[in-house]
Amino acid sequence: MSLGLLGKKLGMSRLFDQQAGTMIPVTVIDVSGNTILQVKTTEKEGYSAVQVGFDNQKEQRVSKPDLGHFKKAGSTPKRFIREFRLKDGAVTPETHPGVETFAVGQWVDVIADSKGKGFQGAVARHGFGGLRMTHGSMMHRRTGAIGCRSTPGRVWKNQKMPGHMGTTRTTVQNLKIVAVRPEDGVILVSGAVPGSKGGYVTVRSAKKKTA
Repeated sequence: MSLGLLGKKLGMSRLFDQQAGTMIPVTVIDVSGNTILQVKTTEKEGYSAVQVGFDNQKEQRVSKPDLGHFKKAGSTPKRFIREFRLKDGAVTPETHPGVETFAVGQWVDVIADSKGKGFQGAVARHGFGGLRMTHGSMMHRRTGAIGCRSTPGRVWKNQKMPGHMGTTRTTVQNLKIVAVRPEDGVILVSGAVPGSKGGYVTVRSAKKKTA
């Protein structure tokens, strides 16, 4: 994996391709302020990776061990921290990743937590078809039978049931970098990315598509 960026979803907009005459929906991601906090090596930590932090926060809101970790890296406390696995010697501690990490036309994967939907029934959560909608039926959007009194005489584990929906780690693959704006510290990615406005996202080079 190559070095990626951490960011914050600012919302969606659109750009127009003058040559093709088409409209491209894009997601605006703020990637300013990415800071390398630690470079891990196979000799010391057992694997090679770079720890990146994003979004400043107050010192009194972090624990003393974390505060010492940030000060050792010469950085202010960060809210969002992730690691990117790298090959040995691929990056130096002085490198601060920015919008120049990605180029226009490059394919990326975006990772974030999906929007929370609260408690949902089986129809919304799992796509159940529901039961009859005719007059007299009282089982329109219910789950229906989930077990039997005979063998096995119990409800199987992982049975699809109503429950909390959303706020799960989601990866959207093969999105294209449409524009890079260093003056604003943002990148514009084609299509939609998981999460709501203001949510943290991880942008990495696409694993399944390179050209």
